[in-house]
Amino acid sequence: MNPRHFFLCQRSLAALLCGQLLLAGCSTGATEFAPGPTRWPTPAPQPEPPRFPTPPWPAPIARTVPNFEAPSATHCARAVQTTETPGHLAGQRDDTDAAGGHGAARSSSAHEERARRIAPGEPSAEAPAAMPAPASPSLAGAGKEALSADSDAAPRFAPPAPSPQPTQRQHPVQEIVTAGMVDDNADFGAYLQFRQRTQVTHRPRDVSERYLLQVRNARGVPVADAEVAVQAPSGAAMWARTDASGQAWLHPNAFDPSGSAVYEVAVRKNGRQGTAFLRRGQKSGVDLVLDAAPPGQRARLDLVFLIDATGSMGDEIGKLRASVRSIAAEVARLPSRPDTCFGLVAYRDRGDEFLVRRHDFTNDLGAFQSVLDALQAHGGGDYPEAMTEALNETVHRLSWRGNDTTRMVVLLADAPPHLDYGGPQYDEDMMAALGKGIKLFSVGASGLDKQGEYIHRQMAQYTGGRFVFLTYRDAHRPGSGPGRETVHEVSNYSVQTLDRLIVRLVSEELARLPKAG
Repeated sequence: MNPRHFFLCQRSLAALLCGQLLLAGCSTGATEFAPGPTRWPTPAPQPEPPRFPTPPWPAPIARTVPNFEAPSATHCARAVQTTETPGHLAGQRDDTDAAGGHGAARSSSAHEERARRIAPGEPSAEAPAAMPAPASPSLAGAGKEALSADSDAAPRFAPPAPSPQPTQRQHPVQEIVTAGMVDDNADFGAYLQFRQRTQVTHRPRDVSERYLLQVRNARGVPVADAEVAVQAPSGAAMWARTDASGQAWLHPNAFDPSGSAVYEVAVRKNGRQGTAFLRRGQKSGVDLVLDAAPPGQRARLDLVFLIDATGSMGDEIGKLRASVRSIAAEVARLPSRPDTCFGLVAYRDRGDEFLVRRHDFTNDLGAFQSVLDALQAHGGGDYPEAMTEALNETVHRLSWRGNDTTRMVVLLADAPPHLDYGGPQYDEDMMAALGKGIKLFSVGASGLDKQGEYIHRQMAQYTGGRFVFLTYRDAHRPGSGPGRETVHEVSNYSVQTLDRLIVRLVSEELARLPKAG
C-alpha cells in the first residue's frame, strides 16, 4: 500500500473511533432524552419530535422525515367501525389517481378519494346494517399511473416472467384447510437463492446484506417494541421497532442506494435512548443496552386479517369464518393472557362492488364475527387484485395501539397485487410496517403463482414474519382436499390446519415477550 494512503486510512479510522469515544462519554448505554437531529415518527397530533445528540459525522446529515405516524391508539373498546372504498362508480371503473398512505395527494381529480363510510342503518350487500362510522375516510389508491423505469423516486422493476399469467380457479369449499410454513429469515441463504432464480415483476428492495440489532436492558432482558432509527451520512434513513425478542433486522441496501460505510443506529423507548454505530461489512450484529424497564402491563395483541375477497377465495374465507372464535379462545388461554384487538380488511379489485373494505380494531368478538360472517367471496376478473391498496390502508389507516403491543397481519390471498395502478406501492408500505412494528404473515392460497409467492415472501421476510402456504393431497389439484403437497419452492416444513397454524404463530410471538414487571 502507498504510505500516504496508509496514513490517510489510519487518520480516518482514528477520527471515527474518537467520535465514538466522544459519544460514549456523553451517553453511555441510555441517557435522559436530549435534543438532537434524529427524526422519529410521531402520533397525531404531531408534537415537536424528540431529538438525539448529534454524532460526529464527516459531513452534515440531511435528516429524512418518516412517511408514517407512530402507532398511538390506547384501546379498542369500541363498536366495529367500517370504511369502504368502492370499486366502481356508476358502473364504471375509477381510473383516476388517489392519495397514498403518506398524506400527500397524488391527484386533484374530482374522482379522487371515493372512500365512504358504512353509516348506521345503511343497507349493504355484505356488511352488517348498523355500524358506527370511523373518524376519517380511506385514502386507498385508485389510479393507473405507471412507474417510470427511469424514475429516481422509486426502484426499478425486475424483468417480467416469460410465462403467461394463470387464471384464478373456483374450487369447492372444504371443511379442513391445511397449511405449511417457512421462516425465510431463519434459512436466509435458501431465501436469497429463491430470489435469484425467480425472475418476475416486482418492486425490488435489496436485502442481501443484513445485520441483526439486539436491544437489551442492563439486566440482559430484551427490550420489545423499542423505536429504531437508522441514518446514513447522506440522510437516507429507515425505521423499525424491535420485536418481542428485542430484535430487528436492518437491511442498509434496501433504503440507502449510496452504500454508506457507516450508519447511526438510535433506539428509544419510554423517554430513554441509546446510540450505536453500524459499519458496513462488520461480522457481528449491533448490540445496544437501553435502560428501559420491562412492560408493567398485560400483553397486548393487535391481530388483523387482510383477505382477498374475490370469487376464488370461498373455501379460505369459509374456514376462517368457522374458526375465528376457536382461534380467539385459544389465544386468550395462552400463558400471557393477551388483551387482543381484532381487525379485518377485505379487498377485491377495480370494477367490483368494493376495492377495499376496512373494519377497524375492536375487542367485541361477537361484532367481529358478524362482519366476517357477512364477507362473501365474489368478483375479481383479471388475475392480480388490489392487494397494494388494502395493505396501504392496513398499515396507515387502522388504529394500531402504541407502546408494548405485538402487531400482526395475517394476509390471505391467491393472487399477486396489481403493480400497474398509481398510488401506494407495497414495498413502501412493507417498510412502513416495519417502522410501526407490524409483522406480515403472508398466506399463499391455491392458485398463487410465482410472482405472488415472490411478493408474499418479500413482505414477510422484510417485516420479520413468515410465509405460510396452503397444502393439498395433490399440489396441482386444490380440489383434491387437504394434504401435505404444495407447488411453492419450500422445503422442511410441517403441516397443520390453518387455524392451528395461526394460533401457533401468535403463540410463538407472545412467548418471546419479557414478563411484565
